[in-house]
Amino acid sequence: MKIRLIINDQTLSATLEDSIPGREFAAQLPLTLQLEDYAATEKIAQLPRRLSVAGEPEGITPVAGDIAFYAPWGNLAIFHKPFGYSKGLIRLGRIEGGLQTLRTEGPVEARIESD
Repeated sequence: MKIRLIINDQTLSATLEDSIPGREFAAQLPLTLQLEDYAATEKIAQLPRRLSVAGEPEGITPVAGDIAFYAPWGNLAIFHKPFGYSKGLIRLGRIEGGLQTLRTEGPVEARIESD
């Protein structure tokens, strides 16, 4: 499924995985979230509802552009830099194209909607 993230009047295109958590995330759209900096590597925000992770891998090694769900905290994570293997991290999809708008310091408001 194609989605778009609108941040500071810039639109980022992304594709969600065809998985249970990917479909559950898509079912929550549209969302407007306040994305906060985390570890100078990702932007995070709480989701309205937790996603099912049954049958998913125990974790992933995220790369820049990954959209993921961090099951232990129940939050969305959008990576603008690569990071090490993280247990409990489930890939939901991937942003296609530039990530500069995510690399700005401080919180940003993002509108996430189906395309």
